[in-house]
Amino acid sequence: MRNYLGRIVLLVEDYEKSANFYEKNFGFTRFFDVTTDVGQRFLHIGSKPSDSLGIWFLKADTKKQRERVGNQTAEQPTMVIYTQELETLYERLKNNNVRFKTDVIKTPEYSFFHCFDLDGNEIIVTELQ
Repeated sequence: MRNYLGRIVLLVEDYEKSANFYEKNFGFTRFFDVTTDVGQRFLHIGSKPSDSLGIWFLKADTKKQRERVGNQTAEQPTMVIYTQELETLYERLKNNNVRFKTDVIKTPEYSFFHCFDLDGNEIIVTELQ
C-alpha cells in the first residue's frame, strides 16, 4: 500500500490571480480545472509528475473564509517549496516584485528564503545541499 500527500488546500480571493502567481513564479502547471454544474470550481496546480503534491485553490466565499485568506496557519508558514536553483528562483521572484520576509540564508546543509504569495501566505523556499 502506498500512501502519499496529494494536495494542500489554500483559500484564495481570486482563482486566476493565484494560479497565475504560482505559474509565473514557480513554474507550476494546472493539473485539474473544472467547474461543476452548481458553479463550484476545482483548480489544482503543481509540478510534474501530476501525482506529486500540489495546491488545490478554493475561493473564499463566506465572511469567515475571507477572514482566513492568507492566514490559514495563524502567521506561520503555509508551505515549503523545494528547488534545485535557489539563487535563480530568488532573482526571478525579486524581478516579479514578490514580497520577501527574508533574504537568502545559507547553511552547510541547505539554503532558504521566505516570501509571500498574493494572498499573504508565507512560503519557505529551500534548496538542500
